[in-house]
Amino acid sequence: MFAVVRTGGKQYRVAAGDKIAVEKLAGEAGETITLGDVLLAGDGGEIKDAKGVVVSAEIIAQAKSEKVIVFKKRRRHNYRRRNGHRQQLTLLRILAVGGEAKKAAPKKEAAPKAEAAPAAEAPAKKAPAKKAAPKAAE
Repeated sequence: MFAVVRTGGKQYRVAAGDKIAVEKLAGEAGETITLGDVLLAGDGGEIKDAKGVVVSAEIIAQAKSEKVIVFKKRRRHNYRRRNGHRQQLTLLRILAVGGEAKKAAPKKEAAPKAEAAPAAEAPAKKAPAKKAAPKAAE
């Protein structure tokens, strides 16, 4: 099975066992991450529904790409600037393609909202203060 995933503004066709270099992702070497933005999924020549499909990958290393030289020049003005840049990369090994996205995350988000709601309602349910009875004239 293969999938087309989007990460770092680029698209990658991946299958189980592939190694790819993507824009820097948070995490340490050895951690497992999921790539949830699946644009297309398929098996052989057939295209399947990509909704709910996740791609799990292991971070191999955090690295830098090759140096890109930036050279600026303006003719007849004695203006020359040389600069270099090395882009941060994350090397990934694709572990599995497929499976359903975990639906436990929305439940965790709903629980704090439920706890916050009763606390907000508690002060509103207070009974109005009772007025003292008038004193009898002696």
